[in-house]
Amino acid sequence: MAHDATPSPATARRSDSLRGTARVPGDKSISHRSFMFGGLASGETRITGLLEGEDVMRTGEAMKAMGARIEKHGGEWIIQGVGNGCLLEPEAPLDFGNAGTGSRLTMGLVGTYDMKTTFVGDASLQSRPMARVLNPLRQMGVQVLDAAPGDRMPLTLRGPKTAAPIEYRVPMASAQVKSAVLLAGLNTPGITTVIEPVMTRDHTEKMLRGFGANLEVETDAEGVRHIRIEGQGKLSGQTIAVPGDPSSAGFPLVAALIVPGSDVTIENVLMNPTRTGLLLTLQEMGGDIQVLNPRNAGGEDVADLRVRGSELKGVTVPGDRAPSMIDEYPVLAVAAAFAEGETLMQNLDELRVKESDRLAAVARGLEANGVDCTEGKDSLAVRGRPGGKGLGGGTVATHLDHRIAMAFLVMGLAAERPVTVDDRAMIATSFPEFMGLMTGLGALID
Repeated sequence: MAHDATPSPATARRSDSLRGTARVPGDKSISHRSFMFGGLASGETRITGLLEGEDVMRTGEAMKAMGARIEKHGGEWIIQGVGNGCLLEPEAPLDFGNAGTGSRLTMGLVGTYDMKTTFVGDASLQSRPMARVLNPLRQMGVQVLDAAPGDRMPLTLRGPKTAAPIEYRVPMASAQVKSAVLLAGLNTPGITTVIEPVMTRDHTEKMLRGFGANLEVETDAEGVRHIRIEGQGKLSGQTIAVPGDPSSAGFPLVAALIVPGSDVTIENVLMNPTRTGLLLTLQEMGGDIQVLNPRNAGGEDVADLRVRGSELKGVTVPGDRAPSMIDEYPVLAVAAAFAEGETLMQNLDELRVKESDRLAAVARGLEANGVDCTEGKDSLAVRGRPGGKGLGGGTVATHLDHRIAMAFLVMGLAAERPVTVDDRAMIATSFPEFMGLMTGLGALID
């Protein structure tokens, strides 16, 4: 889907109780990494449950452009990888569309190769900061030959003859920066070390180990993580079952909580402790959420979630929880709009540099639909109206941001008046099945 296509608005209306069982798409973070590590590893990788959204497919196309063979057979993706250290120079720019994760991780992956690689993206991606990834890569010997002002796309990297291993302390809580440096270390002789003061999602570490990388994690007395990876080792193809994306699960989950009388079960949701901040917060707000059948799948914790309509109350969300739920704040803000009292969310500065300025987009969307809220520099306070009385009736500017679109469509299911989003088209980047899944549970969205 071209992001300059004609906008396709959507409207959500107050719905009767939502009921049924749903399965959300595969986790986006794990899907990106499955294509990348499978494409890099020697031998065959087989993937089931992959998220087939546009962002992940862009990562797959990039790996194919650098020599990997990727094909789908039935419900399974089969990859013949090139082997660590053997990526080929792409003949054309790598177009990542809207994929921030795919582009930043790939910059790390290819940066230490002795070749030129050009990265391009859509208008939203070209506005996002890349310096956070490029700065450590420069320390390893990578040249940024060309870039838009502020180290933004389109940009071209030139790798060194031999990269230098570094010890890098991540200045902000960012799994993408951590992962980019570790991936750069794969093709670098010696030991590359990432120091992470605040733990972020750890899929890169877990999956690289699973593919055979020599990687160790040590946590010191202050809780600071030291992640060391030995470069130029062998990665071997694996079989991967991708669990359901907890960020995507947040939309039917919040919808079931705020629509009275709902009873919804969401199956096969990733329960990695670095990703469960939203779940914990909603339970603290009084949400009736049962964790059923907890199990381990491919090294990750997975469970089913039974969610029932609940009377929510406002809470103060601990600021240190932000890294474990940074993508879920838009839908949490929607839940807060229906809670009794005030919900305060803090440490949200990272939301300013997502697909849109997500903090501003959420605040404007809430205001347009009658919600009393206060936007701070890195905070958002939402004062809710139980039952949704007086809420809705507005149109939300999504700014090409899939999570803004889905969050406010969820709002419309419980608000007194309908809620319209100016464009639904970009939902396909992360959750192509969103409309069908929600209407299948009884949601009124058109």
